[in-house]
Amino acid sequence: MVRYLVALSIATLAICATATAAEFGTKEEAVAMVKRVQEQFKKDSPEATFKAVSDKSVKEYHDRDLYPFIYFRDGDKKGLCVAHGARPALIGKNLLGLKDQDGKYLVRELADISNGPGSGWFDYKWPNPINSKIEDKTSYVEKMGDYFVGVGIYKQ
Repeated sequence: MVRYLVALSIATLAICATATAAEFGTKEEAVAMVKRVQEQFKKDSPEATFKAVSDKSVKEYHDRDLYPFIYFRDGDKKGLCVAHGARPALIGKNLLGLKDQDGKYLVRELADISNGPGSGWFDYKWPNPINSKIEDKTSYVEKMGDYFVGVGIYKQ
């Protein structure tokens, strides 16, 4: 009987953990979303891509806590937000000097990744659009023409 209860408890915990994990995006899903944005960018105009990324009704770019963001990666416009899936108020603002609570330059670091190796992950703190709390986040970014596109996951 004890073995049965232990097995039942373990199974219940596994099911709950799976259900909770499904509420949040994964690294693989974040990378896949970046690739979808890049495909649209190649196929359509940059403006159409920016509009789709920023439109919360476009489900392929808005999934639970996953959403893309696009910034200029170089030159005079480096750090200028052109699309944002969670915070449209950031569009048109240059956020190169934006720091998180730990003093990390978010957009500058993301741009540097896209200008250096061309892609990679970066850890920082950012407001979660689901609960509005500042949480640990890691974002994957890739170079996309004059821009970089990123999608992040909130660490659980």
